[in-house]
Amino acid sequence: MFALIRRVPFSAQLLIGLVVGLAAGFAARNWQLDWLTGTLDQVGTLFVQLLKLAVPPLVFTAVVVSIANLRKLSGAARLVGKTLGWFMVTSLIAVAVGLGIGLLTDPGKGVDIAVDGAAAPERTGSWTDFLTGLVPTNIVQSFVDVQVLQIVFIAIVLGAAAVAVGEKAKPFLDLNRSVLDLVQKALWWVIRLAPVGTAGLIGNAVASYGWDLLAPLLTFSVDVYVGSLIVMLVVYPVLLRVFARVNPITFLRKAWPAIELAFVSRSSVGTMPLTQAVVTRRLGVPRDYASFAVPFGATTKMDGCAAVYPALAAIFVAQVFGVPLGVGDYLLIAFVSVIGSAATAGMTGALVMLTLTLSTLGLPLEGAGLLLAIDPVLDMIRTATNVAGQIVVPVLVSRSEKTLDEAVFRAAPQPLDGDDEAVTGGEPTEAVTPTGRVREPEPAFGS
Repeated sequence: MFALIRRVPFSAQLLIGLVVGLAAGFAARNWQLDWLTGTLDQVGTLFVQLLKLAVPPLVFTAVVVSIANLRKLSGAARLVGKTLGWFMVTSLIAVAVGLGIGLLTDPGKGVDIAVDGAAAPERTGSWTDFLTGLVPTNIVQSFVDVQVLQIVFIAIVLGAAAVAVGEKAKPFLDLNRSVLDLVQKALWWVIRLAPVGTAGLIGNAVASYGWDLLAPLLTFSVDVYVGSLIVMLVVYPVLLRVFARVNPITFLRKAWPAIELAFVSRSSVGTMPLTQAVVTRRLGVPRDYASFAVPFGATTKMDGCAAVYPALAAIFVAQVFGVPLGVGDYLLIAFVSVIGSAATAGMTGALVMLTLTLSTLGLPLEGAGLLLAIDPVLDMIRTATNVAGQIVVPVLVSRSEKTLDEAVFRAAPQPLDGDDEAVTGGEPTEAVTPTGRVREPEPAFGS
């Protein structure tokens, strides 16, 4: 039975879970099957909890190892600079797409929602969130509360210190590599449960929200999905074709499993092992560079949550509350999206980034409360866009450095297996053929 399931491509497994979840959700809602709704909720919640359980050790060890791996790269400072540059460029384009769609469609005009009862969210974002949230007051509490930004800061400091110390820090770095391997192996087991988690998450969303909630916010919801899809299926392919001179269709076909998992799991960090596997084993990005770029992108690069969505949401809230926006306000939205995205690290959805944008523009924070109910539905496409961007940038940078393995990129999609060291970013232990190519392990996930 299990052998038969393993032969089914992972993308097909996720699609089956999606269909089953939709059917179960509609059945639970139409026939008022509370037991089914509760079961779907428990299954989806358990899957998300398993993903979140791995976040603190995964982020910490991945960043420490990635800092250490930068020593192996020639021109490390140049690579970091190019990575940050592409992060900013793609974020600017994404926020421009969001603003353009918002100005064309006016998502907040004619929306009949009682704004008097809307409450501002308890957790809000401000420019001080990045500064005050960066340095922890208690290291243990940072891990307990899953403060990803603080965990990243601690890992960067300790990773840089380990590099400076040199040989004496080798046991520390070896320990982090071992823990990273262990955590990612366990996380791969969780990823194997993604089809079941998909059924629970999607089914519960349909059973709980249905059409009644989406109807008043239809234009806004469609705008978020259309804007995100334009970034994923138009902007990124154009950048890949123009600047990397690679086939965008090949890119999307090989990156799809990670994008699909991000859609259903709503977690960039939880998707990180699969993202790493796609980037290295399917797209030909050097492992040492990918072990830096992927964890860094998973915690800071969010074109969906921090660019497309807050741009559209700001226009929506301004129109609902009757607040006019000028050219300066739109430029400010773009600035906030590019500079402030780090404040969303580790947060569920894009609430902090949204409140940061609204507060910067002087818009009512109660507007964020109007969108909280449909946030899980929108967060799926936002996270998929985030992960797609996290995959695109390493390809663009590697191509510009002439280190992209074009033979790997053009080859048929390879199975993705958690046993491969290329996935974990650990020390090289692969079996190598006489031609220098890595011998493929037995398949686990299909294309």
